[in-house]
Amino acid sequence: MTIDGALCAALVDSGSGMVLGQIGSGVDLEVAAAGNTEVVRAKLKTMKALGLNDVIEDILITLGRQYHIIRPLNKHEGLFVYLVLDKSKSNLALARRKTQDVEQGLAV
Repeated sequence: MTIDGALCAALVDSGSGMVLGQIGSGVDLEVAAAGNTEVVRAKLKTMKALGLNDVIEDILITLGRQYHIIRPLNKHEGLFVYLVLDKSKSNLALARRKTQDVEQGLAV
């Protein structure tokens, strides 16, 4: 939550769509976790259908007033970080970088 413009964040199990941990407010993170689990699954399915041998670094959803970043964790397969930012108060490039750094300090 030290990222400029951060409203809320969650650690999500992409197998079940369950929130493992959360902080902040402004979005129903239980609903968002379940929905974004489907986003991750759909992207992985599409990548497989296209024969892409690659990994998702992050998925960015840009809304009128918010950025939503979904970042699958490399070190913890099956988990992703979901971050909601106030678009007017955030720096997207810096937020993506700091979201990447979260994985380094995460103990699961």
